[in-house]
Amino acid sequence: MAKKILVALALLCLGLIVGLLLVISLQPSTFGVERSATMAAAPEAVFARVNDLKAWDDWSPWSKLDPNAKTTLSIPSAGKGATFAWAGNDKIGEGNLTVLASKPDELVEVEQVFVKPYAGKCRMTFRLVPEAGGTKVTWKMDGTNDFFGKAFCLFMDMDAMLGQSFEQGLANLKEVVETSGATPATP
Repeated sequence: MAKKILVALALLCLGLIVGLLLVISLQPSTFGVERSATMAAAPEAVFARVNDLKAWDDWSPWSKLDPNAKTTLSIPSAGKGATFAWAGNDKIGEGNLTVLASKPDELVEVEQVFVKPYAGKCRMTFRLVPEAGGTKVTWKMDGTNDFFGKAFCLFMDMDAMLGQSFEQGLANLKEVVETSGATPATP
């Protein structure tokens, strides 16, 4: 009798594991997060802050999370091919950014590669659209999920988790471009 109960429990556990693996495998293979904000600044002022990776320190929602992070910035720090690498605490991890495309006053596309706490790659796009009295900035991130990413997204909502950071970053960017009005100097 005890043997039958143990076999039944083992089969139940196996069934639960197979079921969980099936549910994970059926999760979306891609994710996307997008937020927008309108800023009372000309597209060129906003573009200068987004296109220059050196200027990200002024508005990035993650820049203040580890003031002791080790960073490396390419020269030039702006435009296609510019890179930024970081290694920091568990709040920011380790990775790098590369500007893939830069269309003045319209678009900046960045590839972000994470090394720690987990490996991953995503693409971020910043679109700038002139509007009456300012510029609408749309920050979008797209990526793919491997099996681990699918399992993570089963329990964590990427949109909710990253969306707050995007909103904070856009609010920071809005404050910077609306109060300074000046474009940052590029080396």
